Amino acid sequence: MTQLLKPMVSHIDNIPSTPGKLKTEKSSPYISRLRLHYSLPKLTMWSFLFLALILFFVLLSPPSSPPTNQSSRRSLQTTSWGGPVWERRVRSSARVRSGNGLSVLVTGAAGFVGMHVSSMLKRRGDGVLGLDNFNNYYDIGLKRSRKALIERAGVFVVEGDINDPALLRKLFDVVAFTHVMHLAAQAGVRYAMQNPSSYVNSNIAGFVNLLEVCKSANPQPAIVWASSSSVYGLNSKVPFSEKDRTDHPASLYAATKKAGEEIAHTYNHIYGLSITGLRFFTVYGPWGRPDMAYFFFTKDILKGNPITIFEAANHGTVARDFTYIDDVVKGCLAALDTAKKSTGSGGKKKGSAQLRIFNLGNTSPVPVSKLVSILEKLLKVKARRRVLPMPRNGDVQFTHANISLAQKELGYKPSTDLETGLKNFVKWYLSYYDSKKSACYRVYNSQQRSLEILSNDLKGI
Repeated sequence: MTQLLKPMVSHIDNIPSTPGKLKTEKSSPYISRLRLHYSLPKLTMWSFLFLALILFFVLLSPPSSPPTNQSSRRSLQTTSWGGPVWERRVRSSARVRSGNGLSVLVTGAAGFVGMHVSSMLKRRGDGVLGLDNFNNYYDIGLKRSRKALIERAGVFVVEGDINDPALLRKLFDVVAFTHVMHLAAQAGVRYAMQNPSSYVNSNIAGFVNLLEVCKSANPQPAIVWASSSSVYGLNSKVPFSEKDRTDHPASLYAATKKAGEEIAHTYNHIYGLSITGLRFFTVYGPWGRPDMAYFFFTKDILKGNPITIFEAANHGTVARDFTYIDDVVKGCLAALDTAKKSTGSGGKKKGSAQLRIFNLGNTSPVPVSKLVSILEKLLKVKARRRVLPMPRNGDVQFTHANISLAQKELGYKPSTDLETGLKNFVKWYLSYYDSKKSACYRVYNSQQRSLEILSNDLKGI
């Protein structure tokens, strides 16, 4: 560094203190060429070092999180679709492989339930086409991993939004779907207090948009869609029955699902659409949602972070009717298989159509404190519990499903107890996140080796 500064100091010394007195000094061509020859290797070396530093910080810096917008979804204009190759993939994915199979459009296919339903439908020979907008409500990487899993099984997942009517019409132009499994929704009870418009946009406007396209299709598909146990709201009578009142929701999420049920009734009545609603009760299992208690409890217990367990007034127990994903998938497929055809055509009703609603639960509510105890046993780690009063954020004290109607009409019989289901979840969780850590470690080592090679090359300059 001292040697590099000497020419600069020498040059500064030659500048006179009085302006206008600078005398130009002529240098011989030999000396100029010598200086140029002397500076080029060092200039090249420092340039490579500078580029190496930039590369190092770019490769090791964490990826920026996707921009959050008010609707918590990607812009409809960012997704490209259409063209002969795209249409061939759509047709191939939706092609029925068995004699009496269904051709099903699954919305929310990269979601928790959507992935499992799509996989099971494809496995039994049905034609399946997925649709998902990959919003950033939770880890998009997890959704991409689900997509990769079902695409390996032959399910093409179109990246698009149910609020894009042109895309939906195109899908129905390319494929005459016999059924729609509508699972796309803005999920989560508490998040509604942060971003209420996303619930209206997806759970109401998006549902209406889908129904509009379905009613105009020829033939009209039968529709099975995901409602929620949240519609029971502040009911105190248990277990919750489909005949109970659902007019006092405790959250905006619940209100949008209740609105969906009324909208479904309207389209059934006016346009002859066959519609079945499924009220899910706290679905859990492998590939689940990170915003669910069992998921983030597992994460925090392993990290040694405290977990918050809520209790009701007067130290009341908070309990949930936890329902394992495999049992819910069986209920979804049974609803599809027993759905009758829609009676309309081209937007005109030609007769009365089937309209149903079912509870899909486990019928065995479990206190959240017991859930934590089971996780402690499976993880072999003691949780740092913090018990607090339940806040007024839309959560309810308990859920408990009466499934007698689903048992009678769908043959629905849940068979997985909570400990067995959580054991399967923990096994998946440890495997999935350990593999991600290993992949990151391999990338880091590869970057380090590349930098070492580059550094050694620079030393030889």
